[in-house]
Amino acid sequence: MPSPFPGMDPWLERPMVFPDVHHGLITYLKAAIFAALPPGYTVSTSNRVWVDIEPDVIVVGPDPAPGDGAHLAATMSAAGLLAIKADEVLSDPIEEPYLAIVSGEGDRLVTAVEVLSLANKRAEDRGRTSYRHKQNEYRLSNVNVVEIDLLRGGPHTTAVPLPRLRAVAPNCDYHISVMVAGSPRHYFVAPITLADRLPHVPIPLDSGVEPVTIDLQAVFDRCYDEGGFARRVKYAKQQPEPSLTREQQAWAEDLLRTKGLLP
Repeated sequence: MPSPFPGMDPWLERPMVFPDVHHGLITYLKAAIFAALPPGYTVSTSNRVWVDIEPDVIVVGPDPAPGDGAHLAATMSAAGLLAIKADEVLSDPIEEPYLAIVSGEGDRLVTAVEVLSLANKRAEDRGRTSYRHKQNEYRLSNVNVVEIDLLRGGPHTTAVPLPRLRAVAPNCDYHISVMVAGSPRHYFVAPITLADRLPHVPIPLDSGVEPVTIDLQAVFDRCYDEGGFARRVKYAKQQPEPSLTREQQAWAEDLLRTKGLLP
């Protein structure tokens, strides 16, 4: 069953849902790209890894008396416990997938295809810091980069400068940014509004080789259908996160009523 929306479904941006959407998009994008690649190229899933700092559990009580720390340490030591000091509480390593198109000769990275995640678009998140570092590595490594941003929330993150994006597409909700190897200051952008069908996206390869074009809407439809989101999303009981504008909310509710998903 397809999504009731013509393109991106804003109900899928909810934090409890989008990680599965992200995983599905990566999976089906890989399949679509592989089917379109000419001989001599292949596509694989790579992982960017980082470690988050997690807040400690804080126990609040009266201020300790002088010497209490030394006494407690002695008690712990007498019980056979070993003392370890950590400046930060670290999570297990977090892995975030992206797609790498490589030349079959030597596995040279030609094009990176990124679907932005919630962590990439949270200010002060280490996932965002890691992503921005990788973005700069692409720029310095003469690699094509295709970035797909299907999240309305969070700070601007794709490589195209925000003022330049706003100059050509002041009202887009989502967008795709393509940075071609050898031209790190030139971008091709596909602005997308809530009412738009997701576009066909040209994926650049080496200079002199024709790009392969991927139907992103077909990829999204497969993700929605095979991911079971029609059963998971409760359009009548939940609201998009972040909220829609008043005009968008009215449009979305009218659309959902015509599909029989709202009373």
